[in-house]
Amino acid sequence: MTPLPMATLTDVFTEPSNVDPETLNNLGPLRRLAGRWRARKGVDLNPKAEGPERRVFIETIDFQAIDPQTNGPQLLYGLRYHIHITTEEEDITFHDQVGYWLWEPASGLVMQTIAIPRGQVAIAAGQASPDADEIVVTATRGQTDYGICSTTFLEQAFRTDHYRITITFHPDGSWSYVTDTELLVHGRDMPFAHQDRNTLQRVGEAKPNPLALILSKRKAG
Repeated sequence: MTPLPMATLTDVFTEPSNVDPETLNNLGPLRRLAGRWRARKGVDLNPKAEGPERRVFIETIDFQAIDPQTNGPQLLYGLRYHIHITTEEEDITFHDQVGYWLWEPASGLVMQTIAIPRGQVAIAAGQASPDADEIVVTATRGQTDYGICSTTFLEQAFRTDHYRITITFHPDGSWSYVTDTELLVHGRDMPFAHQDRNTLQRVGEAKPNPLALILSKRKAG
């Protein structure tokens, strides 16, 4: 990522005064993710002792608007998300993930924060225009911004060196993603290309962010 010009860092304390409380109106390229989504034909390619394993999975993703966030002068709008994945063969959760998708209107910065309950977190980032049909964000191990942090076991056994997700929006309202994760598996010389892909359909609408709901009720009363 290109660092902010030093001129923009002269005042790191003063927050913007003209913040629109309606998050759903200010999400830029993320606006088409808002809501609840489902698909039954996702594909996962993951490493196993006997070789790569291909699994078909069932996925539900919920994206809900959060209130505008500020880091001093930096203004962010975003969605909180929860991914839950199972398979036809097993009832146990195949994958669970939570985090945020964030958009900075002033710069075109898009960020994804990732947390999974196996001891791994990451922040990925990229650039996009407000009306972009494609979003790409990446994270790299070892970076102190937009990096990857894992437990000792994962560092030793399944080290994640690079993460990339490409989201593509389709004219029919659906969207697809391809996630590419480069893993260095213990005992192997070459990295493993771990990939997930899916196309999701809307099953639920997005709700306004908490502040927008409060203001709407106050205005109606």
